[in-house]
Amino acid sequence: MTLSSFGRLIGAGWVLIRADALVPRELAPLLPPEVRWPAAVLRLLSGPQAKRGRPGERLARAFEQLGPAAIKLGQLLSTRADVFGDEMAADLARLKDQLPPFDAALARAEVERALGRPIDNLFKDFGPVVGAASLAQAHRATLLDGREVAVKVLRPGIERRVAKDIAAMTLAAGLAERLGPTVRRLEPNAFAAAVTRSMALELDLRLEAAAASEMGEIMARDVYMTAPAVIWDGVAKRVLTLEWATGTPLSGEAALSLPGLDRPALANNVIRAFLAQALDHGLFHADLHEGNLFVSAPDRLIAVDFGIVGRIGHNERRFLAEILWGFLRRDYRRVAEVHFEAGYVPRMQNVDDFAQALRAVGEPIFGRKAKEVSMGRLLGQLFEITGLFDMHLRPELVLLQKTMVTVEGVARRIDADSDIWEAARPVVERWIRRELSPKAQIERHVTRAMRVLERLAERIEAGDPPVSAPPAGGASAGLWLGVGLAVGLTAAALTLTLLHQ
Repeated sequence: MTLSSFGRLIGAGWVLIRADALVPRELAPLLPPEVRWPAAVLRLLSGPQAKRGRPGERLARAFEQLGPAAIKLGQLLSTRADVFGDEMAADLARLKDQLPPFDAALARAEVERALGRPIDNLFKDFGPVVGAASLAQAHRATLLDGREVAVKVLRPGIERRVAKDIAAMTLAAGLAERLGPTVRRLEPNAFAAAVTRSMALELDLRLEAAAASEMGEIMARDVYMTAPAVIWDGVAKRVLTLEWATGTPLSGEAALSLPGLDRPALANNVIRAFLAQALDHGLFHADLHEGNLFVSAPDRLIAVDFGIVGRIGHNERRFLAEILWGFLRRDYRRVAEVHFEAGYVPRMQNVDDFAQALRAVGEPIFGRKAKEVSMGRLLGQLFEITGLFDMHLRPELVLLQKTMVTVEGVARRIDADSDIWEAARPVVERWIRRELSPKAQIERHVTRAMRVLERLAERIEAGDPPVSAPPAGGASAGLWLGVGLAVGLTAAALTLTLLHQ
């Protein structure tokens, strides 16, 4: 497998070189002098396709040829027009849902095989392809009861191709680890493992159906975004059926020209929907690019494609909320402290120095409109600072960080004047009030104390060693001491709660 993967990496590099997409000729004047001559040598190896189209078009064609993993990378890049430019972002946007489809007859056969019955037993009509992505394509259909639905079908043989991509990515990550401390700080092996896990989950549409159902329940608690209902009779490992998502695809040219569209509100909803999912529930849609969003006037958003969802624990949610809250209040000291508490910055570093570095990044952009901030420059500054303080990429936060980058890019495209911090404020404030207020902390202490009492009661009922003649420092003495402490803690917490009300 290693030889095969190594060959695949070499092949990927060859495809990019032949397309003049690795170091495009248009970028030659911007390259450092020491890099220009190797780039010129590589361009001598380019093929006829290198003369066709802009850099983004050539890169999109190369990614399409390289397969699912490269296409996913292209989708992420396409959301960052502020980093790569509007032209390249637009050229890469076709990778979201405009890839060549496979034959509709194959799709029908796959649906019948997966569901174990003739297609006419579930659908009154099974229409043509309405969108094709890297792993699957979607068809519009009508159920026997008249409801309009979207049927997602995995591409034939996609599992084998993804397995090869994963093997090559794992090898590339291992090789990258050897390039030096700067690259190792990005934890390429951990990053590859996280991406591998998410791609493997995408290949079982039953899991996506469960994620869509759970995410739909979560989204219904807020007004920022909704999800179509799952049609469980039309779900199998390689087939997923959802109610039809009304609205206009955000990836289409007409989406942002809809009559009555409130672009500032729509941009805010993208940010707030993601933050509400992550902070309030610890579960978020981790593939929120324009191809997976439908819009309606004035500011309605419907999300589809729940193949990748992210989960973060309560501690990570608290760290995220406190970091955002600290930036909103420009309390850089607290932001720095949270980074140390979370273990994101090694203990040997200095908190005050880190707070000073955060201020140097945060102050120049605070309160400015999105179009006035160079995200490329900002990311460069952040990377320099994380290197200075020996911060490493956190594997458990890979999907969160990747989604934050995507979501911000989508919001910027919707409304160039979007203020990301102000969009985040109501969701973060709500979380802080609910989770970190004195009353909330008292209630948590009460809950913990009651759990201790319940566990102690269970031990007593189960016949824990008797109280009579316990050995010095023995289990029974510790048990009853624990009971006393739990009762006292509960009483104190209840008293504080009553006083607080």
